[in-house]
Amino acid sequence: MTIASLTQCRHWVFDMDGTLTVGVHDFQFIRRALDIPPDSDILDHLEALPDEQRRASHAWLMAHERELARRASLAPGAEALIRELHGRGDRLGILTRNARELAHITLEVIGLADCFAREEVLGREDASPKPHPGGLEHFITRWNVTPSSVVMVGDSPLDMQCGRAAGARTVLVNAPDTPCPEATDHHLEDCHALKAALAVG
Repeated sequence: MTIASLTQCRHWVFDMDGTLTVGVHDFQFIRRALDIPPDSDILDHLEALPDEQRRASHAWLMAHERELARRASLAPGAEALIRELHGRGDRLGILTRNARELAHITLEVIGLADCFAREEVLGREDASPKPHPGGLEHFITRWNVTPSSVVMVGDSPLDMQCGRAAGARTVLVNAPDTPCPEATDHHLEDCHALKAALAVG
């Protein structure tokens, strides 16, 4: 699949933290604070806890991530890319492992809230967290399009694996290497590079 083929794409789903924003989450700090083993998935671990402990842990995580959301900053090229796609009428969605409320806070802080309809922002309470493809499949069904006409843009293996499982195209940005080449269609330096690639042809 050539990079030029992306110029025909009109349906885009973006990860939030580390993709449209500069990644600031210290996941090992979160694991230590919540007594989660170093190699465990944070959300999976919390869901397996007893009810009272799970609620308390989620409350701590929400408070911590709310502070991070309020200090969010745009990743290189993110604003120009989103404005370009929005301006030409493409469908845009957000699929994040963060809470939906925090995604909306982040979009307000970075000045892109007007580019994403509120119902096009899915958080961890709306669908099984990535790499599960459920959230992306929601967009495919909602937009009534074929999976291959949707592009999943993210900065992590979870994003790429989610996209591949849903049958979407995948674009990895803001990552120095390609941690899961089997699930990555295109690896670009950042959103600047993706916007430039869309100008091909």
